[in-house]
Amino acid sequence: MKNILLLVFLIVCSIVTYSQEKKLLYIPTLDAMKQLDDAVIKAKSENKNVLVQVGGNWCPWCIKFNHLCLETPKIDSILKSSFVVIHLNYSRENRNYPALERLGYPQRFGFPVLVVLNSKGERIHTQDSGLLEKDNAYDTLKVFTFLNNWTPQVFNSERYNVKEKE
Repeated sequence: MKNILLLVFLIVCSIVTYSQEKKLLYIPTLDAMKQLDDAVIKAKSENKNVLVQVGGNWCPWCIKFNHLCLETPKIDSILKSSFVVIHLNYSRENRNYPALERLGYPQRFGFPVLVVLNSKGERIHTQDSGLLEKDNAYDTLKVFTFLNNWTPQVFNSERYNVKEKE
């Protein structure tokens, strides 16, 4: 009987471990340079910008930011309509220094750090996520405003052309 209980316990532990590994937000084994290249290609084809969330599974604020994005409809909506989102790993297993160099060393702001690339792959903004916090959480309005200010649509010159009075 004890052997059966032990076997059931081990199976349950294996299933839990497997499901947790499948749900990792940051995957240390991914090639970050390829992640960036693929995201830029997709962004170009979909007329979007790229939002790179740099962090790690070890970082509670990284997980909090992702949960806010997924659980807040207006934030989730703007992300889906205007950005290709990738999670670039920074951890002991893989610090991804070449990708961070390409992004202008955003780790200087701490984690998570958010980097916006245009559809050409050019870095157009680096955001210290600490500035999006209020008390012990992310501020929904600050995050929405940040994202709204870096959509591809804000760079459309027609949006700002005002005809002068004749």
